[in-house]
Amino acid sequence: MKTAIVYYSMNGNTEYAVKKIAEQTDAELIPIRPVKAYPDKGFKKFFWGGKSAVMGEKPELEGYSFDAKKYDVIVFATPVWASNFTPPIRTFIEDNRGVLKGKKFAAVICFSGGGADKAIIKLKDFLGTDSFAAELILIDPKDKPDSANESKLADFCKKLNEL
Repeated sequence: MKTAIVYYSMNGNTEYAVKKIAEQTDAELIPIRPVKAYPDKGFKKFFWGGKSAVMGEKPELEGYSFDAKKYDVIVFATPVWASNFTPPIRTFIEDNRGVLKGKKFAAVICFSGGGADKAIIKLKDFLGTDSFAAELILIDPKDKPDSANESKLADFCKKLNEL
């Protein structure tokens, strides 16, 4: 089965995780970025990112290449903002909702402050699925290296490779 990892990463933790996953699974990485970048430091980072996530905003994305017919499994990877998945992921899903039907989904959630479980539930609801084929929740894997994160990454990759 061919796997795509669609991801948004602001500070590099999610990107760190998905690159490790791609190395172990041969998945194709599809980075998405909003046309207008979010503030990435200080109070503005949390205020604008959190507000955008809570309000369910769907920012315009820079161009990306995605052909759903090539993939059986789609992994969505995102940081947690205000106990939610990020708005760029919301935009991607909305823009591709029709071609995502019938695919298997997995999720990678990176966080530092909490809300990962709620973000997973909200992502499932938005995708209209009851479960993910695999789930991975990591605490700042780039900024706070930890053997527990590495073990979780390996287990997640094993699940993906078995699909």
